[in-house]
Amino acid sequence: MIKTKIDDGFWSYLTKGARIVGEAGIPMLMNTNNVQVPKGLIPYDKAKKCIYRERYIHFYIFDKYFNSILTATKRNLNLLKSYAGVITPDFSILINQSKCLQETNTYFNRAVGFYLQKQGIPVIPNVRWGDKSTYDFCFLGIPKNSIVAISTHGCIRNKELREIFKKGLYRMLKTIEPIDVVVYGSKAEDIFDKYTKYTKFHFYPSWASEMLTKKVGD
Repeated sequence: MIKTKIDDGFWSYLTKGARIVGEAGIPMLMNTNNVQVPKGLIPYDKAKKCIYRERYIHFYIFDKYFNSILTATKRNLNLLKSYAGVITPDFSILINQSKCLQETNTYFNRAVGFYLQKQGIPVIPNVRWGDKSTYDFCFLGIPKNSIVAISTHGCIRNKELREIFKKGLYRMLKTIEPIDVVVYGSKAEDIFDKYTKYTKFHFYPSWASEMLTKKVGD
């Protein structure tokens, strides 16, 4: 039987014991003292067959490919625990999307992260923003001076999105003040170089690019 969000009260057990912050009611993650800058990243949909267990699992893939992290979180715990850590799910926040849906996806990002933290899994918060209308909730629930993760994948493909990404990046750095930022996707020096005074960026290629490089190298 396929479960839906409604079947389990939108999986309220994920946030049991969490502190709720902001008008949007976003769960607050616990401290991330057990987290390190990843040695590498692996997409969630490749994790079952991957041998690189020293990596962190990420969710920078189409949302439909990681639905089970919500519908079957408990069943996936052994898989997630077999890796060095997890970056919280990258539920989409789309431009011109209803604000309630944007807030919901931010909520699920933190809810899954909080639950995994309670299971002892090292968790790096993924930060996803839209335009300036999302700034009042999209940075909630993340401890200051922590390691965070972001992705340029699909977020800078045209001039409009590039500007939105730049402005959101600056606001994120000023709001969360992360000590390190994990960046999945294009390095985009014109975006990041001006912000190196705020934090240290760590760049990771997309899975497709990494596999292509390995194939060429062989």
